[in-house]
Amino acid sequence: MQSQPQLRDMTPTEIHNALLRHEIVLIDVREPAEYMAERIHGALLSPLSTFDPAVLPVGGRPVVLHCGSGKRSAMAVEKCIAAGVPVTAHMAGGIMAWKHARLPTVTIDAGTGSVVDRR
Repeated sequence: MQSQPQLRDMTPTEIHNALLRHEIVLIDVREPAEYMAERIHGALLSPLSTFDPAVLPVGGRPVVLHCGSGKRSAMAVEKCIAAGVPVTAHMAGGIMAWKHARLPTVTIDAGTGSVVDRR
């Protein structure tokens, strides 16, 4: 009997290094306003409110999910597992843990509309 895939936690540092090496695709499952306010460079958006595992870019690099704290990304991984989509990893602690680790984010300056890299 084959075992059910399990949720796999990844650290912000593991994800940062994997992104730098182009080894993963990072999907942000927060809502569009959260993504626009601050995001991880290179992360794609697929909000949990409309999340469909079937549209994730699986097949090339492994897909890793993230959100604000890790709760919504864990829920999205469970949806993937239930749908038979090969996505089992997420970032433990979400973007809050990413920022706590002092990793870079991208935001939009509300006054000018300019993209701002925060390091």
